[in-house]
Amino acid sequence: MLIDSTTLRQNLSRDDWVVFDCRHDLADHARGARVYREGHLPGAYHAPMETALSGAKTGMNGRHPLPNAAAFAAFLNAHGVTEETQIVAYDDVGGQYAARLWWLARWIGLTHVAVLDGGLPKWIAEGHLVAVEIPVPRPAGRVVPRPDATMVRSAAEVHTGTVKGICCVVDARAPERFRGEVEPIDKVAGHIPSALNRFFKANLQADLTMRAPVELRREFEVMLGAWRPDQVIHQCGSGVTACVNLLAMEHAGLGGSALYVGSWSEWSADPVRPVARG
Repeated sequence: MLIDSTTLRQNLSRDDWVVFDCRHDLADHARGARVYREGHLPGAYHAPMETALSGAKTGMNGRHPLPNAAAFAAFLNAHGVTEETQIVAYDDVGGQYAARLWWLARWIGLTHVAVLDGGLPKWIAEGHLVAVEIPVPRPAGRVVPRPDATMVRSAAEVHTGTVKGICCVVDARAPERFRGEVEPIDKVAGHIPSALNRFFKANLQADLTMRAPVELRREFEVMLGAWRPDQVIHQCGSGVTACVNLLAMEHAGLGGSALYVGSWSEWSADPVRPVARG
């Protein structure tokens, strides 16, 4: 699920490895394509967050809805991905966008998927090369999507689960957003009642690599208490940074959690849904 820069460099020329550049900016949607053109890992393809890694918005289903499984598979196929391909995703902010691609690929049934640990900053810091050339198209892939419904939770399931006390929601947003003190993106401040807060950056070291599995496991177990991983539903603002917490739990040997893709942007769009602060 994580791969280091040296291992990736040693395998970049392989036909059965495909790399995706997932860089993005929630406040500047043009940034990803712009920085990709300025320089990227050799052979890497651009994976746009707002299109390839998200579905159509309705105004009520969040800022980054779940893409159609067939459409996401078609995106991968257009870049030569097969069932046997080793996919590697990277960004430059600690994996928050790369982890979204990692999660989506696993959701449609692929198993050979990894996030570049430390992303582009560590790649460059270790002296590896970047390229400006756009890679030539590969022969079309043949991924057939098999979406796993157990990995996804809807707003209705989150509401029922929290009311009945049968699930634990973990919010990956910054603590001040979780508490409702500020809300720079969505119209309503606060969080889902009974949710716990685990800022996604708490999983990272200073160089943006993932912290050691033993440390992460200890912290998640303390936070979750008696909750099992399969009772945990991760969310954030729009189902993106929550994937870092999912990745961290998997890295720590605590697999089986689900993602509420709509997250706070969907939840808060309906005034009937309850909001907690503090």
